[in-house]
Amino acid sequence: MDRDTHFLSFFHTVKHIFSHAAVTLLAVGVAFSLPMAAQYILYTWWPRVESNSKLLMITEISFAAVLVALFNLILVARAGRRSLRMNRIASLVHVREGDSWFSRWSDRDMRNKIRGARDVSVMSVTGYDTFVSEKRDLHRFIDDSYELRVMLMNPYGAGAKRRVQSLGELASIEDYMRETEATIERLASLAAAGKKVTLKFYEDPPFWNLIITGEYVWVQYCHDGHELKTQPEYVFALRKDRPAQGLFSPFYVHFLNQWDDPRHPEYNFANKELVYRNEKGNEVGCIPYPPKKERREETRLVMVAS
Repeated sequence: MDRDTHFLSFFHTVKHIFSHAAVTLLAVGVAFSLPMAAQYILYTWWPRVESNSKLLMITEISFAAVLVALFNLILVARAGRRSLRMNRIASLVHVREGDSWFSRWSDRDMRNKIRGARDVSVMSVTGYDTFVSEKRDLHRFIDDSYELRVMLMNPYGAGAKRRVQSLGELASIEDYMRETEATIERLASLAAAGKKVTLKFYEDPPFWNLIITGEYVWVQYCHDGHELKTQPEYVFALRKDRPAQGLFSPFYVHFLNQWDDPRHPEYNFANKELVYRNEKGNEVGCIPYPPKKERREETRLVMVAS
């Protein structure tokens, strides 16, 4: 995918102008220096080399080293071009790994290139880094959006327990509960401010962490035994010319499939309940959140009977 179709800006226009000017000046310099270089080699350097065996050997070795370096540069350029082509096909536009200064700078540069989105969709573990923490710095997309669709892992479910078991001492159920509660409070404040906010919970262990901002999807794999913050993050963009190509559409469809799955209850901010619905959208049961064990078992029986 051509990145220019997504990252049009004045800075990139100026950058292209200067790059073209630099290439033109370099070409002119090489063209004017060739006659002088050829004259020096033929009439000054070669007579010295011809009568000096040691100097001839050094020249041959140096020339061979230059040829090897040029050949390797050609191979690197070819591999880079092939990698660029694969990234274009996969619609990969950004990768963030680690928490170094360069990683934070490139991540910030990527966010600045993305325009605001009308709706933001999130499928996360607790959502804390996205909505509460200042570390991710995604508040511009959230504040500028009109609708928020959020899916979080139920910290009281079996999936959360399996996730904690895989992490060992790196996490605890109490941490998930506390971070999820902070995310709910943040979403409630956004809903009170006039945004359309819908929150759902899933029970399975987390598999993907997805943040969809308009035509971009931020993807992290929730690897067992590893904290989410240690995993690389990939950004895929929608190819408007070929929407069926690239990985934006598969991840977006995955989110929609999970969102429409009736197994995932919707959180009622007013009553602080999880509302279960059938495939037709009719309410079939609800439980308080945080859940009480007795009511949870009773509601499940009602849902099975329905």
